[in-house]
Amino acid sequence: MSINATLIIQMIVFAILVWFTMKFVWPPITTALDERAKKIADGLSAADKAKNELAAANKRVEAQLSAARDDANKRLADAERLAQQMIEEAKGRASEEAAKIIAAARAEAEQESVKAREALREQVAGLAVKGAEAILRKEVNASVHADLLGRLKAEL
Repeated sequence: MSINATLIIQMIVFAILVWFTMKFVWPPITTALDERAKKIADGLSAADKAKNELAAANKRVEAQLSAARDDANKRLADAERLAQQMIEEAKGRASEEAAKIIAAARAEAEQESVKAREALREQVAGLAVKGAEAILRKEVNASVHADLLGRLKAEL
């Protein structure tokens, strides 16, 4: 065999190998590579999409938290306002009640004062009658009358 025939046979074998590789081996490899590239691209796009969704979700959560804080602050302010209003109403009712109690106490004191005056008048009238009786029983004498009137003054 000469070098030329060997070279030609090797070239034929190489051509068959190239054809076989291009026909049967290369398509599955390129398909696998394309699928892998597609999976990687899909994974990257899904990661970007998830990242964007996460950012949007974080914004929504922050907005909801802010709204909840505002609502809580508003409710607290309303509760404080209501408490102040209730306190003011209670103070007003207590003042009215105190005024009624004071008025009733004054009226009762006035009635007691009137009763005491009436009792005192009755006692004074009784003493006056006793004094007049004593004067009329005794003889009419100025010094005795002065003494009786002095004792009557002492009793009053």
